[in-house]
Order: sequence, then structure tokens, then C-alpha cells
Amino acid sequence: MKIVAVCACTVGIAHTYMAQEAIQKECEKRSYEYKVEAQGGYGIENELDEDDIDSADVVLLAIAIGIEGDERFDKKREEGKVLSLDPAEVIADPSGVIDRVIALAQ
Repeated sequence: MKIVAVCACTVGIAHTYMAQEAIQKECEKRSYEYKVEAQGGYGIENELDEDDIDSADVVLLAIAIGIEGDERFDKKREEGKVLSLDPAEVIADPSGVIDRVIALAQ
């Protein structure tokens, strides 16, 4: 299972990086391959490229604002392989969110 994600909150500080950490920890716990891009107060970090997105089973957008490069995920959206939700949901229940992501991939 390979998951790619983007995290972004309205202020670009706390929730962005807390959601990023929650996704990483849950994926590591399950031994899933992952890459998480943060669009926060420090700009874009760990940017996803086209190969990352194309090779992913599913995309998780933990975003509370519009993000740069949102069109990169159009193909995955058409396939029904994108889950978009608020970063606070990821922080509160990372296990449940990853379960929802896995359901999309199947």
C-alpha cells in the first residue's frame, strides 16, 4: 500500500505539521509506503512529484485551505482515489482516517 498526502491548515503551522506527523506514524505502524507533503508556514516541504502521485494507491488531502498544485490530483480524483478532509480529523483519529483511505484503494 502506498499513500501520498498533502497537509495544509489555515495558519500553516500547528495543524499542518501535527497532521503530517499523525499520517507518518500511522503509516509506519502499518508498514505502508508513504510520502507526505506539507504546505505550511515554511512553504512547500517534501513536495510530491508526478511519479509519487502516479504510483500511489490513494491520495489523502488533509487540508483546510486551497493548496498549490491541486490539479496534480485530478486523475486520482477521477479514479475515486482521493480522500479530502480537515487536518483536525487526521489528528483526532489517524487510525480511522487511514482505514478510510484503505477502503478507497480497494
